Amino acid sequence: MSLNTRLLFALLGFPLLVYAMMAILLMVQSASAERDALKERLEDAGQLLAPSLQIAMADANPQRLERLARELLDHHGLNAVSLFDEQGNRLLVLGRAGAPSQRLAPPLSSYVEEEGNLWRLLVPLNSVLIETPSASGTGWLEAEVDTRQLTLERYKLLASLSLGGMLLGLLLFLVAFAVSRYITRPIEDANQALYRLSRGDYRLHLTPAKPTELRQLAVHVNSLAEHFQQAQHDMQNQIEQATSELQESMETIEEQNIKLDLAHRSALRANAVKSEFLANMSHEIRTPLNGIIGFCRLLGRSALNTRQQEWLEHVHRACDNLLMLVNDVLDFSKLEANRLTLEEVDIDIVSLLDEVIGLHAPEAQRKRLHLLAMVYDDVPTPLTGDPLRIHQVLSNLVGNALKFTHAGEVIVRVMLDTQEGQHVVLRISVSDTGIGLSKEQQKQLFSAFTQAEPSHSRQFGGSGLGLTICRQLIERMGGEIGVESELSQGSTFSFTLPLLASQSGERLPELTLENPLIRLYEQHIPTRHALEYLLERWGATPISFTAEDQEDLLVLGLEEEEFAEEQRAYWQQLIEQAGCPTLILANTTSYDLPPWKLPYGGEMLCKPFTRVQLATALRHLFQPVQKEPVPMDAPSSKPAIADVVNILIVDDNASNRELLKAMLETEQLRITLADSGQEALTFAMNHTADIVLMDIRMPGMDGVETTQALRRINNQWSRCPIIAVTAHALSNERQQWLAAGLDDVLIKPIDEGQLQQLLQRFLGVVASPGPHAALQVQKPSNALPATEALLTIDLALGTRLAGGKESLAYQQLLRLIDSLDETEQKIASAFDEQNLEVLIDEVHGLNGASRYCGAPELALLVEALETRLRTSDLNHVTSLLEELYSAMQRLRAERSRLLDGLGKQTS
Repeated sequence: MSLNTRLLFALLGFPLLVYAMMAILLMVQSASAERDALKERLEDAGQLLAPSLQIAMADANPQRLERLARELLDHHGLNAVSLFDEQGNRLLVLGRAGAPSQRLAPPLSSYVEEEGNLWRLLVPLNSVLIETPSASGTGWLEAEVDTRQLTLERYKLLASLSLGGMLLGLLLFLVAFAVSRYITRPIEDANQALYRLSRGDYRLHLTPAKPTELRQLAVHVNSLAEHFQQAQHDMQNQIEQATSELQESMETIEEQNIKLDLAHRSALRANAVKSEFLANMSHEIRTPLNGIIGFCRLLGRSALNTRQQEWLEHVHRACDNLLMLVNDVLDFSKLEANRLTLEEVDIDIVSLLDEVIGLHAPEAQRKRLHLLAMVYDDVPTPLTGDPLRIHQVLSNLVGNALKFTHAGEVIVRVMLDTQEGQHVVLRISVSDTGIGLSKEQQKQLFSAFTQAEPSHSRQFGGSGLGLTICRQLIERMGGEIGVESELSQGSTFSFTLPLLASQSGERLPELTLENPLIRLYEQHIPTRHALEYLLERWGATPISFTAEDQEDLLVLGLEEEEFAEEQRAYWQQLIEQAGCPTLILANTTSYDLPPWKLPYGGEMLCKPFTRVQLATALRHLFQPVQKEPVPMDAPSSKPAIADVVNILIVDDNASNRELLKAMLETEQLRITLADSGQEALTFAMNHTADIVLMDIRMPGMDGVETTQALRRINNQWSRCPIIAVTAHALSNERQQWLAAGLDDVLIKPIDEGQLQQLLQRFLGVVASPGPHAALQVQKPSNALPATEALLTIDLALGTRLAGGKESLAYQQLLRLIDSLDETEQKIASAFDEQNLEVLIDEVHGLNGASRYCGAPELALLVEALETRLRTSDLNHVTSLLEELYSAMQRLRAERSRLLDGLGKQTS
């Protein structure tokens, strides 16, 4: 509260408060006095007139009674006067009398009766008071008076007092205002002066006021201003001196800053040069390394003795390790140089994880580990992100878990962490039962070129870059990665992965069953729980192995030690007694599976298996089959129609299509051919396939575009396995194809063992071996020495590549020879025009065509030429082109001999 306000309250409020209290007291006393005076006046008037009225009443003189009553009415301001006899009868009424009194007897004494604003004076008229002896009779007098006049008088007094209070307040306000201005004006001037002093204005001078206190205040403020002014002057001198000294120091610091800036720029330039050097060198090293790997593969297809083959395998293994190291260094340098870009495409987490598990399945099978992937059903699909980088992170973590785990399990879990609108955060963990990590090892685990122990790089391999790359990739994608581990207790690597889910929904069941009973035997607890959950989700009822119910399907999860003769005899007897189909889930490779007799039908899957493989196997098993047992010595029956697997082969080369069809077509495998991507799409609009073998380089729509178009047709085609079939693939191309939606890559000529392994991996189907199976594993006894030139035509090789059909081998060679003229013309034209892309396409087409024919010389030259074109430029292929033209000419010269041989075959 300001001083002015306080003065106003003190000079104005207190006198007004006293005045108000006195006014109230005056009004109260005045009202009481007026009431008492009126009452006393009425009583006196009544008592004075009472004898006269009694005499007049005793004399029965109405004129005198009226005169006396009117005198009382007129002179005392009454409203009405009434006379009553002793019986209460009204004898006389003057004025505006109210309702008659209900009194039946006269009052004993005079008094005033109050009823609101109406007062009534009651005076007894007693004959005793009369001296006349003859007087008799009694009565009373009632006089009414209205007291509202008193209220009106009080209002007048209140108005007078209020007007006086207002005048007094105005006067006091003027006095208080004058006093406050006189006192506070110098204080305000001093306050303003102090404010200006606080703002740095020291030139002010206050005029001293008359009061001693205010004069001293002004003098002190002026002294303070002079002191500040002097202090400012002194400080300015010091600042100028310090500025001069600081200027000299700044010049020295500026020189040092220039030197530091030059050094910093030099360091940044050196770091950029280093990162660029790493990226370029990694790329340049990988280019010839791919050529070395390609030529090692070519050399492996030539005639080598056993020792040379072992040496070549060691070289190939070393090249693969070196390529992995170079790829890690390239990714690390790209991340450090900020040259890594992330894609935003649709991802099916289940398919991506199945691909990772399938990639590492051989290692898990080799070490007899349980490799299990679990994707929780609340994870939506599809999601949007970079599948190649997610695949890279998962592959690295799973590979590390398998590398450092000697027994037990490796489990990958994908669960939904949070979901807000279209933003989804997944939590992915990879846990193992390996050697584990200490607290100190965990602290430096994600540092570049660092492993838990120095000996790990020699014992387990690796560069120490994998986890660093994973951490940087996860952080680039907006997540976090961490590890929980103890020595000898295993490790759990987990990371969060933010993704978009703009058009995602709940994952649909892969299979719908009609509540069959499935007896399940699985010793690995996590695998058993996962199987039980999937079976219940698909509509089946899993029961324990010791339950007494009659099952519709027997599922056996067997370890490698249970394939021993004694235990296998027990399981074989159990299968024969079951009376239902059997599904064997073997924790081993397909090559190590012993023969099983399944009299009631069944399937065999090798762990780790995918959801699609399990669903496909159950779909085949629960289709109508013959339930009657087959005798043990009876020949195996042909597959039922319900077990037919549809395979779509897409290739623009007719000979390649026919050869693949001849290699695969059985009563169990139904083949459909398509010569272009557009024809494959037309087929897919009205039909489905269980697996697709897709050529990559085709005119119009290539294999990648066709695959992406097939994935968009419907949900079934989005889950259909599509395998790339190509004559040449570099490692980076393979990664691009897998990221684009393909499930695996097969290199021509197709190895039948790899093809059968893919069929079993994706479909759970083991195709019956054809008549060429024995030929495929046999090696010719008359193998040429390694230094001897390759043959122009090798019919034994061609027959083996043609599935053991010699006539087909002749036809393949003739088709190839007939296409050489046109191919040679296109290759020469592309080389003359220096069109590298067209030249690679033509050479790739010739490479694919020669892979299935018994023309080893041409196949080797065209493979070498394509490798050279992909890893070098047009200036280094002239000699290879000349050798290729010569080999094509030598092959054309064999046409007539081939025609004669074909004629003998047909006759």
